[in-house]
Amino acid sequence: MEYPLTQTTNLKPVTKWVGGKRQLLPQLSQFIPSNYERYYEPFVGGGALLFSLAPDKVTINDMNAELIQVYQVIKENPEELLRLLEHHASHNTKEYYLEIRNLDRDGTIDQMSAVERSARILYMLRVDFNGLYRVNKKGQFNVPYGRNKNPKIANRDNIMAVSNYFNKIDIEFLNTDFENSVQTANKRDFVYFDPPYIPLTLTSDFTSYTANGFTLKDQERLRNLFFELAKSGTYVMLSNSDTQLTRELYADANIHEALASRSINSNGKKRGKIGELIITSY
Repeated sequence: MEYPLTQTTNLKPVTKWVGGKRQLLPQLSQFIPSNYERYYEPFVGGGALLFSLAPDKVTINDMNAELIQVYQVIKENPEELLRLLEHHASHNTKEYYLEIRNLDRDGTIDQMSAVERSARILYMLRVDFNGLYRVNKKGQFNVPYGRNKNPKIANRDNIMAVSNYFNKIDIEFLNTDFENSVQTANKRDFVYFDPPYIPLTLTSDFTSYTANGFTLKDQERLRNLFFELAKSGTYVMLSNSDTQLTRELYADANIHEALASRSINSNGKKRGKIGELIITSY
């Protein structure tokens, strides 16, 4: 089934993703360039801004290979993906979830197709604790089962709408370092960076959902890239936590304050509105 492109404004992320930007969209939308050529999102995650804007020339990237594979499968084989998701939905229990989670421990996952792997990860992210993507040092998914009483595991309307959108635009899927992903960005293109955030406290460390983490050197490398792109005439927007370090790194850019809700914290008292920064080169 095809959905007309007039429906693209109603596109939503196909998966939960920690650090997703759905609730920050009203504030981000205030700083979108009025006209741009190609849209780049080097840390695409759940793609909230991508699906909100629905541009017709897109390059998306993420270091998480499974996530990028999900997007490719949604473009190329949405019906088979939905069939598998519906199967997972009909069997969903804590015991079933643990069976599916354990497929990366006994070698089964290596025999699975791209569609099967994509259905597995989408299912787990819908029913696990807080929609977390987390793996151990062996690369094995280790998030416990969640408490969502009625998870929408197979959202046919949205997955088909996203598939239709992907098939009607010029889209490039990448799984590489963020710096490599914008090598083709030119003047009047628009790049939105949503990296792993700088920790709010010095006791936090620079880790993320990638196997290697995201270090201070990576943050500095990203800052350098931000200003290199800006010099070439590319529109650059970046979001990050409101810390002294963030403000120092981007002191020569335009810094806008925002508030966002953060629920991923084991201590309930530390959840709630947190200061974030939206940083632009224009």
